[in-house]
Amino acid sequence: QVQFVESGGGLVQPGGSLRLSCAGSGIILMIYKMGWYRQAPGKQRELVAAITTGGDTNFADSVKGRFTISRHNAKNTVYLQVNSLKPEDTAVYYCNVVGTSGSARLGDSWGQGTQVTVSS
Repeated sequence: QVQFVESGGGLVQPGGSLRLSCAGSGIILMIYKMGWYRQAPGKQRELVAAITTGGDTNFADSVKGRFTISRHNAKNTVYLQVNSLKPEDTAVYYCNVVGTSGSARLGDSWGQGTQVTVSS
């Protein structure tokens, strides 16, 4: 059974930073293009960052220059470093395998997510 376990969220002030982690269970993350998604209250889940098996990355315009995605294959983990946080970054953050057009390939295997709240 595939499971994603996200962690590292919290309450931070604007301008702050966090490092989010996504550990995979029942799946070898290194053979997939992985992504971080987020869902803010009342909004649809959106892809904010992705990393290919070769390490190429891409980001949503709203987070470009502030977020970094990386992977540690030996730990079967994907990370999202979020810097210069803004209140509009407040959301629950999830990871998943990235499919065509940025949609999640394993839509039945969402983890519990990790809450990021940016507020003064």
